Amino acid sequence: MKRVLQIIAILLISFNLQAQNSEKARNLLDQVSAKVKSYSNISIDFKYSLSNPKENLNQESKGSVVMQGNKYVLNFMGITKIYDGKKIYSIVPEDEEISISKADENDEDAVTPSKMLTFFNHGFKYNWDITQNVKGRKIQYIRLVPTSSKDDRKEVFLGIDVQTKHIYNLMEIGKNGSKTTITVNSFKTNQPLSKNQFTFAESKYPNYYINKID
Repeated sequence: MKRVLQIIAILLISFNLQAQNSEKARNLLDQVSAKVKSYSNISIDFKYSLSNPKENLNQESKGSVVMQGNKYVLNFMGITKIYDGKKIYSIVPEDEEISISKADENDEDAVTPSKMLTFFNHGFKYNWDITQNVKGRKIQYIRLVPTSSKDDRKEVFLGIDVQTKHIYNLMEIGKNGSKTTITVNSFKTNQPLSKNQFTFAESKYPNYYINKID
């Protein structure tokens, strides 16, 4: 009987600590979301890597994105995407082709740069993870586990700069063994932007084939 009571006590303590860790993680993520929403615009330079030992896959690339509200200009893997609040313009210089499509703001599954900074608000369980010192910066990791069994991700680790409350990096571990990492090299806010920053000018691409999808 004494042994059983000891086990129950340990389980209760463990459950209580887990609940406290989950609450700490949620509070930090709330601070990150609030910080992102406080800026008029955000400019990010980032490094992207994808690896999967099972498939002998190893890719690396760099990119940049400028965001203001739901509008953005994304440069990644040789493609520029402009979203002006209504339509997405995908510009592919290699093929001299531009695709124009409408965006559904009500599509919760649609992945946009702005959602990448707040994706963690729904659909995850949160756990307080390790803390690392990166070039004098204290990076606190939060482990996120998808609540949906249909999610292809096994877990996600979000590294947050404790001082600035900015995201430092994001690591997604797939159920298929893949690992995707996005590391922020530069995070600038409230920069002076051109009034045409998020405007697509067809005149700049006179020889491009334009594909109007919808």
